[in-house]
Amino acid sequence: MPRIRCRYIDCIFLDDGYCSAMAVELDLDEGCLTFTRVDDVATGEDWDEEDLEELFEDEFFDEEDEELDDWLEAEE
Repeated sequence: MPRIRCRYIDCIFLDDGYCSAMAVELDLDEGCLTFTRVDDVATGEDWDEEDLEELFEDEFFDEEDEELDDWLEAEE
């Protein structure tokens, strides 16, 4: 797999001077369209505790987990 040498110093995909993005889009006039400045990425401080809990429940909790919890409570 080819490695792309990157000259941006503040890109989130920069890894030891090389691009670590899964896909790169380049434009002759604008340069790298995959470039994302480190400051543009949300930090953990931008998230509320409630937002994180809601995201966790939406992404990782389903009815099977609820059934498992019921089963475990019945065992006790």
